[in-house]
Amino acid sequence: MLVIFYKMANRQLMGEELSGLSVKELQNLENQLEMSIRAVRTEKDNLMINEIRELNRKGNMIHQENGELYRKLNLVRQENMDLCKKLHEAGGSGINREGSNQSIANGGHRTNSDDASVPVHLELSTPQTTGHDAPTLGLQLN
Repeated sequence: MLVIFYKMANRQLMGEELSGLSVKELQNLENQLEMSIRAVRTEKDNLMINEIRELNRKGNMIHQENGELYRKLNLVRQENMDLCKKLHEAGGSGINREGSNQSIANGGHRTNSDDASVPVHLELSTPQTTGHDAPTLGLQLN
């Protein structure tokens, strides 16, 4: 008997078998549906708010990480420029003279081929020996 009542109430909530209901019963059914939809919308809104907060938190973390990586990149670039300057001051062995002269001709400014947006790849090369001399360590710029 109780099962039949719940099945009938469920059908009515689904908008079926409404004939025979009084205006007051229809009004109560409508109120139940409005309360139910309000609860569903509230839950959905809470889930969306939490998701937005989480995405904002992740975005802030990515922004901070991006700033840290940018600072590290600038540090590596500065170290690279310092090493190139020291190498140039030491006589420029192992550096492309044409590129060095081109930089000097441009007033020390970078050329398009040395654009800051191009990634810098540094590798340590294996020690090179020249005859009986001590091995020479080199920095290879790619």
